[in-house]
Amino acid sequence: MALEARLLTADAFFRMHLDEGWRYELIRGELRRLPVAGHVHGDVAMRVGARLALFVEQRALGRTYAAETGFIIARAPDTVRCPDAAFVSAERLAGVRLSDHGFFPGPPDLALEVLSPSDSKAEVEEKTAAWLDGGTTVVLLVDPRRHTAMVHRPQREPVSFGASDTVTVPDLLPGWSLALPDIFDAL
Repeated sequence: MALEARLLTADAFFRMHLDEGWRYELIRGELRRLPVAGHVHGDVAMRVGARLALFVEQRALGRTYAAETGFIIARAPDTVRCPDAAFVSAERLAGVRLSDHGFFPGPPDLALEVLSPSDSKAEVEEKTAAWLDGGTTVVLLVDPRRHTAMVHRPQREPVSFGASDTVTVPDLLPGWSLALPDIFDAL
């Protein structure tokens, strides 16, 4: 008689005490261990996240979330992903019941992912697809090694940005811009 593997739920994952020195995400009910980010990754994530947070807060557009905030983007089996920064619009927040504890019950409108040297192309594609399939409107990938960025949206071709470009997402965040030279020139 074969035994079925028990899949974790988002609630069980949230209550777990896991090994220090690693990050974890829950992918279709299974824990995935991820390496801790390096200093360049953290620097870029903070630079982008801080600009995003300031813009959103000054205009009361919703909330921004820091790295490692868990978002439940699929159920049965559960998937909890943790972007490097995220934005949830006031409109989406109005329709969500938030508890004092636990992961955000749904996808962000914008998920920022800073690519690490250890990220494979397949892993980045999988994560981007998971965000979009889970309901995220914009996935912003920032690559510190190549000094590039890419904006992914559901059922659209991705838009690439070079080291001297400025990223905008006017339909989601009118007036917000991310000048890539400001992000990469300090590296």
